[in-house]
Amino acid sequence: MMKFAWMIRFFPFLSWKPFINPKNLKSDLIAGVTGAVIVLPQGVAFAMIAGLPPQYGLYTAMVTPIVAALFGSSRHLISGPTTAISIVVFSAVSQYAEPGSAEFIRLTLTLTFLAGMYQFGFGLVRLGALVNFVSPNVIMGFTAGAALLIASSQIKHVFGIVVPRGESFIDTWLTVFQNAGSINYFALIIAVTTLISAIFIKQVIPRGPVLLIAMVIAGLVSILIGGESHGVSMVGEITAYLPPLSAPDFSIVSVRLMAPKAFAVALLGLIEAVSISRSVAALSYQKVDGNQEFIGQGLSNIVGSFFSSYAGSGSFTRTGINFESGARTPLSAIFSVFFLVLILIFLAPLMAFLPVASMGGIILLVAYNLIEFKHIRNVIRTSNRETIVLGVTFLSTLFLDLEFAIYSGVLFSLFFYLSRTAKPKIISMAPDLEKATHRLVNLERKSLLECPQLKMIRIDGSLFFGAVQHVEEFTEKIEEYGLRYKFILVLGYGINVIDMAGANMLAEQASRLKKRGGGLYLVGIKKEASQILYQDQYLNMIGKHNVFSSVSDAISTIVKAVDLEKCYLCQRNIFNECIPKKSG
Repeated sequence: MMKFAWMIRFFPFLSWKPFINPKNLKSDLIAGVTGAVIVLPQGVAFAMIAGLPPQYGLYTAMVTPIVAALFGSSRHLISGPTTAISIVVFSAVSQYAEPGSAEFIRLTLTLTFLAGMYQFGFGLVRLGALVNFVSPNVIMGFTAGAALLIASSQIKHVFGIVVPRGESFIDTWLTVFQNAGSINYFALIIAVTTLISAIFIKQVIPRGPVLLIAMVIAGLVSILIGGESHGVSMVGEITAYLPPLSAPDFSIVSVRLMAPKAFAVALLGLIEAVSISRSVAALSYQKVDGNQEFIGQGLSNIVGSFFSSYAGSGSFTRTGINFESGARTPLSAIFSVFFLVLILIFLAPLMAFLPVASMGGIILLVAYNLIEFKHIRNVIRTSNRETIVLGVTFLSTLFLDLEFAIYSGVLFSLFFYLSRTAKPKIISMAPDLEKATHRLVNLERKSLLECPQLKMIRIDGSLFFGAVQHVEEFTEKIEEYGLRYKFILVLGYGINVIDMAGANMLAEQASRLKKRGGGLYLVGIKKEASQILYQDQYLNMIGKHNVFSSVSDAISTIVKAVDLEKCYLCQRNIFNECIPKKSG
């Protein structure tokens, strides 16, 4: 097995071999059929959100899942067009080209290729842990904002009115209200019928092809009321069943325009894919390699850009259904593509009878389901910081460029993370005289007397460049209160990392205390926490004899170095070592 380990690294699909058997193949086939039925209406809907002809959503649902399955690490993740990615694509490209036009398609393919390159590059340099530093509330806030944008983008189809391209969220709704008198009620009837049908069918057959049935009903209603003759637009027939070859626009101008926006698409896609794959892996007891998922998602978008596909990512809905349908291996994703092609051969001609208004109704339902009301309420109740992250991302999504919304959410998330990390917990400690061993306890939990000469503190967190100022401010506060301790004992059991700035800060504190006739003492510092601290240049400044492995050894040494005059006058009896001095 070890002999072929390198091959599995480059070709992860070779690891499936032990799982391929008749039983698992049957399960994967069933899951594939279910996935194909689900993705058909979704692919059309998501393409409309992205501003592309409907077939491009289906092309993405064919190419992206296969490549992501072959080169990813998750056994259940289903990639393809997603709502969030679609709205970002529309926002990014519609600034420079008319949605649905040849130029729009070319720029979209360029965006997809560049996003894939970013993702692939992140995977190669092992940045799979990158998504761990992004709060889930960034995605929650972005998704909620995107849901409202998606809903507003479909209002024109639902009401059958004209809304100028590129209008903002507020302007779109102002236009709708201003044109309330020109509503096409035939379109409205079709949209509402679709919406009600989907909701009702969901209640009756929760796991059935809800959207597909709703689309069929909408088509029949349109025919009955003569929708097309009353100005209701139709989706149009899909003539190509397989993704045709395509070429992104690699001109300098196009690359410069799309590169910054592609980074946002790449980041969002990675967060979606890795988060979904990990959540499903927790249920299936599978280990997911974040770096391999980066590579899989990157390759799927790179390859997809040459096969008429736009940017895709992991789909929560299709992944969940894939898992619940009993999928055992990534072959289920490949089977779903095969069955999708078969379904298209028979159903594609019927797209000519599908009203755009019905797709608007379906997309409204999709948008509503994107908003996690329960989780949002829970965040607001429990955390002010996370509420700010969620709120900033949500409002930025509605009123600013979508790529900026993602960046702002990520930046706020990182800011709060770093602000917490930059303030390690510093706890004053003192011996509990009621205990025979004089065990050190937290002064926040119990009020105890402290030694007037020795300050004992425990640091829980990392001593890196960002935390240095916080620790220095703590020591300055001690002196502000007139407690000019000459001796400080640092309990470092909770210190995980000490970088150069942290080591330098400890050395400077030690030098300052030495000048005053005291010293800095360390106990319980993990050697693996800081190779830097144990270098001679820092250890000599602190004093090798001032570093201990146990508190008792440290206190025994410090007591011998303190001002004996003050010791004899002290009546506190803080340490066991103090008693002989006072009895003498």
